[in-house]
Amino acid sequence: MRLGLGLAALGRPGYLNLDHAGDLGGDYAVDEMERRCHAVLDAALAAGVRHVDVARSYGRAEQFLADWLRARALAPGALTISSKWGYTYTAKWRAQAEIHEVKDHTLPTLERQLAESRALLGDHLSIYQIHSATRESGVLDDDAVLDELARVRAGGLAIGVTVTGPAQAETIRRALAIRRDGVPLFSWIHATWNVFERGAEAALAEAKAEGRQVIVKEALANGRLTAKNHAPEAAPLFGLAEKIGATPDALALAFALAQPGAHVVLSGAATALQFASNFGATSLVLDEETRVAIDSLRQTSAQYWSTRAQLAWS
Repeated sequence: MRLGLGLAALGRPGYLNLDHAGDLGGDYAVDEMERRCHAVLDAALAAGVRHVDVARSYGRAEQFLADWLRARALAPGALTISSKWGYTYTAKWRAQAEIHEVKDHTLPTLERQLAESRALLGDHLSIYQIHSATRESGVLDDDAVLDELARVRAGGLAIGVTVTGPAQAETIRRALAIRRDGVPLFSWIHATWNVFERGAEAALAEAKAEGRQVIVKEALANGRLTAKNHAPEAAPLFGLAEKIGATPDALALAFALAQPGAHVVLSGAATALQFASNFGATSLVLDEETRVAIDSLRQTSAQYWSTRAQLAWS
């Protein structure tokens, strides 16, 4: 099963998916949000999903996941669990906050957040990733951080890096070149790739050719590739989906799953119903005409990230 589940929209009241507030029904009680998170995890597990992605900055997502793993009596290794360090959640459980998370890629943050992730997830944790590395963050040039990640790797935890922004390809290639003890530091590369944003495509193919594992995030473009997007950019996808009898989100995910460079494509479903719709992607086979039509919908990376930067947290 190449479809995975990301918990970005399930562990905190505020997120930048379109109409995230509507998904949560305005109910931000911790118990209710944990119940919803567990319902989506149950649906994913029953469907065969075996990769779950989380992060320190996703509010209580690691805690919700840990509680679910314990409640379902899942043994370490039953799932591949990836988490991330580098952002600190600061919204104080509010859907509307001046600052939702603070980025800090320094060694003290790595040490603190790795200890926090391990305290919650223990031996379930399989992969630890730098969260949203960019050239500007400098993390890929910080020898103290890279050396510590190498020590963590030597202890048995796989190391990955997630990238973001219009220069994803440049960041990926920089990460691919980093070695410690004569071997590549990063065995997992995690990037945004979707119908609209294809800028990292060649670099991800290079990563796969070098034997790295590739995770695709934001395959639905924060809701812009779902029926929630009423902007003109989504209309052609809706027409294609209607033509083949699929939902727009399933079609967009099927397009991502059809790419040979992706080992895991994450669903970011916020409800069990959304996951069920997303899961429809696994049974879609796209013909050449549909693939060509979808391919024509790509945007420039600058255009895509400019629009994304305007999305509101809700």
